[in-house]
Amino acid sequence: MTTYIFALLIVITILLLVLVFRKNTIDLSTLREDNARLRERLAERLGMLSQNAVELKNISSDIANFKDILMGNKQARGTFGERQLEDLVADIMPPESYDFQKVLESGVRPDCVIRLPYPPGDMIIDSKFPLESYNRILQDKNDAGARKQFELDVRKHIDAIAEKYIIPGITAESAMMFIASESIFMELHTQFPNTIEYAAHKKVFIVSPSTLWATLNTIRAVLSDIKIKRVAGKIKKELDMLLTDLSRLDERASKVDQHFTLAQKDMADLQTSISKISPRAEKIRDMDFGED
Repeated sequence: MTTYIFALLIVITILLLVLVFRKNTIDLSTLREDNARLRERLAERLGMLSQNAVELKNISSDIANFKDILMGNKQARGTFGERQLEDLVADIMPPESYDFQKVLESGVRPDCVIRLPYPPGDMIIDSKFPLESYNRILQDKNDAGARKQFELDVRKHIDAIAEKYIIPGITAESAMMFIASESIFMELHTQFPNTIEYAAHKKVFIVSPSTLWATLNTIRAVLSDIKIKRVAGKIKKELDMLLTDLSRLDERASKVDQHFTLAQKDMADLQTSISKISPRAEKIRDMDFGED
């Protein structure tokens, strides 16, 4: 009996050991799988972080390039302003209503010409701006000399636009000076109102991307209205000609009707004559002439 109990205890002990080892094996396998999944997730997250870092680096580079354009050399800044102007005009205006870098009769080459019927005539848009003086103001807003120089440079540019791009009998009586920066546009209006008045006196209207967008949409609506009026005029002219032709057709139809009426009367008279002749012919036929 004691031997049997001892053997049973040994069997139970062996089974317990087997279960313990099996459980440890299962736990170790599960742990390895969890670790593998965790490594995969970490690798994905690290890849995403690396990609974001590259994108941030590119954005920083773009910002630096944009700063170089605005604050750097004049040629690059002019190209940026011209490109922004071209994109705005091309997005809003119909293709046949504008030209870029078109040489005028006077020999000058403006950045953009908005074609309008005369009057008012072609509207010129210039995209250049004296930003060097403005940069000096940004460095020290209390520098009275820099502010005065900036205002003088802007007025000088306004004079150049008015002289080159407002040509009596050829262009419109006004032109536009495009500023590619909304902040500079606002600074000019808030801090230099006399310069804005000077530009208006010279008939040079200063516009920013947003105000140019609104202006171009207004011009497009006016052009559409002119086009509709032209088409309406052509339609009216064609209608007048059609009414004239209809009047002639009515006259000719009346003459034909008169001819038909006269012909009908003649046919009726002919029938009357026939009706009178026939009985007489019958009487003559029935007469006895004494023939043997």
